Amino acid sequence: MTGETTVRTAVRIHGRGPQPRAVGALLDRLRTRSGHLVVTGEPGLGRTTLLQWAARSFTAGPVLRLGARADRCAPVTAEDLLATLRAAAGDGPLLVCVDDAHLWDPPARAALGRAAALLRPADRTGLLLSVAAYRAVDQEYAHLPAVRLDPLTPPDADALLDDATGGTSDPAVRAHLLAEAEGNPALLLALVRRLTPAELRGHRPLPSPLADAGTLDEVAGGALTGLPPDARDLLLTVAAATRAPDTPDADADLVLDAVRHLRPATAPAPCLAPAPGLLALTEGRLRFHSPLVARTVHATAAPDHRRTAHRALAEAMEAAGRRLPALLHRAWSLTGARGAPALADRLAARAADEATASHRLRATAYARAAELSADGPARAERYTAAAEQELLAGRPDRARPLLATAGGCAAPAVVRGRAELVRGLTELRDGPVGDAHQSLLLAASLLAAEAPGQAATATMAAADAAWAAGDLPACLAALGPRPHPPDRSPCPRRGDRPRPTAAVPSSDPVHDHRTGMRALLEGRLDRAAAPLGQVVARAGTEERPEGLLRAAAAALLLGEVDAARRAGARALAAARHLGSDTLVPQALEYLAYAELRAGRHPQARAHAEEGLRTALRAGQRNTAAHHRAVLALAASIEDEPDAVARHVTAALATARRHGLAQAATLAEWAAARADLGRGRPLDAADRLGLLVLPGPRRGHFAVWRLAVPCFVEAAVLAGRHEDARSLLTDFAGWAAFGADPQAAAQLARCHALLARPEDADALYVGALAQHDEAGGDFERARTALLYGKWLRRRRRPREARDRLGAALAGFERCGAGVWADQARDELRALGAAPRASTRTGTLTRLTPQQLRIARHVAEGATNREVALTLAVSTRTVDYHLRKVFAALGVRSRLELARVVEQAEQGQRAEKTGAQP
Repeated sequence: MTGETTVRTAVRIHGRGPQPRAVGALLDRLRTRSGHLVVTGEPGLGRTTLLQWAARSFTAGPVLRLGARADRCAPVTAEDLLATLRAAAGDGPLLVCVDDAHLWDPPARAALGRAAALLRPADRTGLLLSVAAYRAVDQEYAHLPAVRLDPLTPPDADALLDDATGGTSDPAVRAHLLAEAEGNPALLLALVRRLTPAELRGHRPLPSPLADAGTLDEVAGGALTGLPPDARDLLLTVAAATRAPDTPDADADLVLDAVRHLRPATAPAPCLAPAPGLLALTEGRLRFHSPLVARTVHATAAPDHRRTAHRALAEAMEAAGRRLPALLHRAWSLTGARGAPALADRLAARAADEATASHRLRATAYARAAELSADGPARAERYTAAAEQELLAGRPDRARPLLATAGGCAAPAVVRGRAELVRGLTELRDGPVGDAHQSLLLAASLLAAEAPGQAATATMAAADAAWAAGDLPACLAALGPRPHPPDRSPCPRRGDRPRPTAAVPSSDPVHDHRTGMRALLEGRLDRAAAPLGQVVARAGTEERPEGLLRAAAAALLLGEVDAARRAGARALAAARHLGSDTLVPQALEYLAYAELRAGRHPQARAHAEEGLRTALRAGQRNTAAHHRAVLALAASIEDEPDAVARHVTAALATARRHGLAQAATLAEWAAARADLGRGRPLDAADRLGLLVLPGPRRGHFAVWRLAVPCFVEAAVLAGRHEDARSLLTDFAGWAAFGADPQAAAQLARCHALLARPEDADALYVGALAQHDEAGGDFERARTALLYGKWLRRRRRPREARDRLGAALAGFERCGAGVWADQARDELRALGAAPRASTRTGTLTRLTPQQLRIARHVAEGATNREVALTLAVSTRTVDYHLRKVFAALGVRSRLELARVVEQAEQGQRAEKTGAQP
C-alpha cells in the first residue's frame, strides 16, 4: 500500500433503493408479526453496511447481533435458538441481525434455517441474514426470501467517490478509479485509500496496476482461505480464461486441458467432480459466482504461475481455432509491458480483422497491444481503438481512462480526432451537452482531411448535442451551409401545404440526413421531405444499427411514427445481435418516442422502462433522463401522481445539470398534463405558460408546440382566453407543417374551446372526424370528453351521454385512468354513472398499484397493514383506495371484497373454460 489519503465516512447508502425498502418493510412488519430476509451480494457490495443501517433504524424493540460462530464445538438446535430469541424479545418486537451467516458451520446453519421456518407470527421476531454471493447459496437458507445487492451504477459510484474525496480527484484519475472499481463500493474506497493526495489530484502518476493484489485481497481475500493447491490451479485457469471478456464463463474441457499443462506429467488428471464452491458449472461451462473473486484469484497468484496459465490457455485456444483469444493470452504470458512490437502488431491486426468478435474482447485486445507497443503514435491509436470498442460495448467508464492514457502519447490529427469523437459521444450521453458539442466540432475538424466519413458522423453528433440543448442556431451551424434559401419563419404560414421537391438521389445517408434536417429546421418541409424520405427508405435494406437509428430519427422528424417504430425495432434487434450495448438505450428511446407520438402510452411506457434500465447500466444519464421524461408523460394520463413526480424530479435533476432542454420540456409538460388530468387547470396553465408563451424560458424549439393543446385547454378553464388565442396562429402553421399527425385535430379542438357557442358544435364534430383519420385513442377521447362536457352544460344530456361514454371507453382502452375518472364524474352528473361490472374486465380498470391495494383490502387488511406490506405511506394507500372505489363504483370495503371475489372467480372460470 502506498497511500495516505483519508477517506471520508460515507453519510448515506448509495444506489440502494429497492434493498433498503425491502429491509424497511421487514422492520415495519415486526410491529405486528414475524418475518425474515436474506441479503446477499459479492464481497464489498455493502451487506454489513445494510445490516448496520437496519439495526440503527429499528426503534420498536431491541436488536440482537449474531456474528460468525467462533465456537464450533458447542452444538446448537433450532429449539435452542428460538428459546434464546424469545427470551431476548420479551413482550415486544425483536430484530436479529446475522452477518456472514454463510460462515456458520453446517449444523448451526441448519438450526438457523429451521428456526426461521418455525417462527410464529405472534413472536414478532425478524431474522435479517447476510450471506456472501461468491459461492452457491447454502441449502439451509434457500427457502428464505432474499434481496441481492448489485454493483453501483456509474452515477451512484460517482456520488460515492465525491463523498469519499470531497470532489478533489483529478478527472482522469476519477475515470481510472471508477473503471477499476466496477461499481464495488468497498473496492472503490480501498483504491482511494491506496493513493496519495498528489496521485489523487493527478500531480503524480498512478501506481500500476491500480487494483493490485493487496487491494483486491483486502476486499475479497477472505473467500480464498483454506483452498487446496489443486483447487487453486483450477481457479486460476478459470480466472485467466474469463479475463478475455468474450463471455463471462469458460469452456470446461478447454480449462481442464489447460490445467494439465500447469501440472507435472505424473500428476493425476484434473476433474470437476465436484467443482470448487467458488465456481458454477452449467452445461459444460465454468464461471465464478463473483467476478471480484475471479479478479482476486488472478491478481494474487504468483506471476510465473499466472503467465504459465495464460500460455497454457493460448495453446488450448489455438488448437480450438480461437485465434484472437489465443493471441491475447499469448500476449498476457509475456514478461513486462513493453518490448514486443511484433506481437503487438499481430494482436492489433487480429482485433481489426475479427469484426464479428465482441466489442469487449476487441477492446481488451487493442488495450493489450497498446501496452506492448513502444511507438508513441501506435500506442495512442491502439488505446483510442480500445476506447471506441468500449464505448460500443456500453462501457464509457472504461473508455474514459483509455482516452486519458492515449492523450499522453504523441499522435497524428486523425487519431486525436477519433479520440475527441469518442469523448464527445460519451459526454453526449452522460455529461453536459454543451461540452459534448464542442468536443464533437473539434473532432469533425481534426477528421475532415483524412477521415471524411467519421467527420460527417462527428458533425451530425454535434447537431444532436445542440438539439438536446435546445440551441437552434448551433444546431443549424453544425449542419453546415444552407442548401437553399430559407423562409423567414420557422414554420409554414397558415394554409401552406408542403410539396416535396425533387432531390438528386444521394449515396450518402449522413448527407441526406443533414440536408433534410436543416431544411426542416428552416421551415421548408417541401425541401426536407425528399432527403429525409430517402433516409427512411434505406431502413428496408440497412443492417447496421447506426443506419437504422438514423432512419428512425428521420421518420420522427417527418411525423411518420409507424416507420419510426419499424426502424427503431430493427435498430434494437441489430444492436442486441451485435452486442452494441451503447446503442440499445437510444433505440429504445426512439421506440418510446414513436409510441408516445402515436398515442400508445402503455407501449411507450414499456419501452421507456427497459430503456431506463439499460441506460443506467451503460452509464448514460442523459439518455436515462429522456426515458424518465417519457415515463412521466405516460404516467401523467394514468392515476399515478407519485410516479409522475418521481420521474419528473429525476429527469429535471439531470436535465438542469447537463443542459438537456428537450428532456426538461417533456418533463415539465408531463407534470402540467398530470395537473390538468387531476382537475387543477390553474396549476397546469402556470406551468405550461412558461413552456409555450414567448419569452426566454420558452421550451425546446422542437417540442413546445406539442404542449400547446394542453395549454389552450388549461388556459380556457383558467380564464386566460387571450393567452390561448395568441398561440393559435403559430399552432396552425405547425399543423400545416405535417410533422404531427394529431395536430390538425388538436387545432380544431382548440378552436372549439375558444369559439362562440353557435360555432363550437361544428368545430367539435370536425375535430372528432379528423381524429378518426389520424388515429390515437387518447387524443380522440380527450376531444370527446370536452365535447361531452360542453353538451352537458348546454343541457343536451342524450348527446352528452353518447360523447362521454365514447370518451370513457377510449380512456379505458389506452389506460388513461385519471382522465377516465373525469368522464365517469361527468356521466354521474348526468345520472348515468356506469355500473361496476362483475365480469373479468372489472379489475383491468385499476393500475397495478391500485389492484394490489384492492386485493389486500378485500382480504380484510387495514390501510395501515396494507401500507406496511407494500412499503408505502398510509396516505398513499388512502389516495389509491379512493380511486379504487370510484373506478369500481363501490361505496364500502364489503362491496369491494365482493367485486374482487366475483371478478377473480370470472378469471378462473375463463381459464378453465367454464361460465362464471
